[in-house]
Amino acid sequence: MSTNIPCVLMRGGTSRGPFFLADWLPRDPEARDRTLIAALGSPHELQIDGLGGGNSLTSKVAIVSRSTQPDCDVDYLFAQVSVQEARVDTRPNCGNMLAGVGPFAIEQGLVPADREGQTTTVRVYNVNTCSRIDVQVCTAGGQVHYDGDVRIDGVQGTAAPVLMNFLDAWGAVTGQIFPTCQRIDTIQGLQVTCIDAAQVMVLLRAADLGLRGDETPSELDANTALLTRIEALRLEAGQRMGMGDVTHSVLPKPVIVSPGTSPGSVVSRYFTPHQCHRSHAVTGAIGVAAASVLPGTVATDERHAPAAGLRRVEVQHPAGRIQVEVELSEVDGQFKLAQAALVRTARKILEGTLFVPESAPAH
Repeated sequence: MSTNIPCVLMRGGTSRGPFFLADWLPRDPEARDRTLIAALGSPHELQIDGLGGGNSLTSKVAIVSRSTQPDCDVDYLFAQVSVQEARVDTRPNCGNMLAGVGPFAIEQGLVPADREGQTTTVRVYNVNTCSRIDVQVCTAGGQVHYDGDVRIDGVQGTAAPVLMNFLDAWGAVTGQIFPTCQRIDTIQGLQVTCIDAAQVMVLLRAADLGLRGDETPSELDANTALLTRIEALRLEAGQRMGMGDVTHSVLPKPVIVSPGTSPGSVVSRYFTPHQCHRSHAVTGAIGVAAASVLPGTVATDERHAPAAGLRRVEVQHPAGRIQVEVELSEVDGQFKLAQAALVRTARKILEGTLFVPESAPAH
């Protein structure tokens, strides 16, 4: 016997996974997580018996509902389902999957499409980080449009743009943008920056690790000594950031940074956290871009003096680049993050009924 659940499979940015209305899933968090584990086909390296693709980028879930917040339209809970273990982590956010939330919410009737203009703005409350993101979706004629001429690196073809504006994701998980109260910490002899800006990360300079910075994910994943060292740094960073033992958490994410090929650019290698991302997380790109424009971090772009206003930062990753607009404000001589925006794309792949075995593994 199996349980039948409505499901929409979508690509959001460079990630992919099932989207659910919260009402489609069990209310009890443990029962919900057992359902998600079975739905993705975990634990199995290929996730052969579910919707997962055997990779952290394709083992993700978006859960959407009408918002409980007065200034938002929908609530978005992101769930990272482990490939190898029967485990679900709802501590991080995912900006790539977020690109699909606006279209999904409109098509499911949670938000009416603007029938007069060309776009509809969906005000999204991210439950994971208690932050708001405004998502602008193409809806000419009152319908969601997925086709368009925007190309993002890491995805073949073109699609309609999805503009995402992160309004208050600074310190959303730990309480402050620099959780250790310092912009540079020394951990195990290396200078690092612990930052909570759309994503909780520990940034490391490539040169300090004996790297160029532009290594491929395969090269980095094959360097077992490097991975062991990075994990040790990550665990200590988690303690210093007030997150406790992060052994079984995907936060904080380790990120290796180096100067980009031109002023206003930064090279980034983002870990998920035990493998190098084949492209880059959206939330991670925002955090890296923010660190590059704020003074005093390991990623600070010394080729530009900090200044209030909009700064365009190009985050260069293994599959190409992500353009991020970061707005800084100046208060009493201190520069602070105001907001950050970037463009992604999304596509609905299929919509139908998901059959989940009743013998879903215990969580």
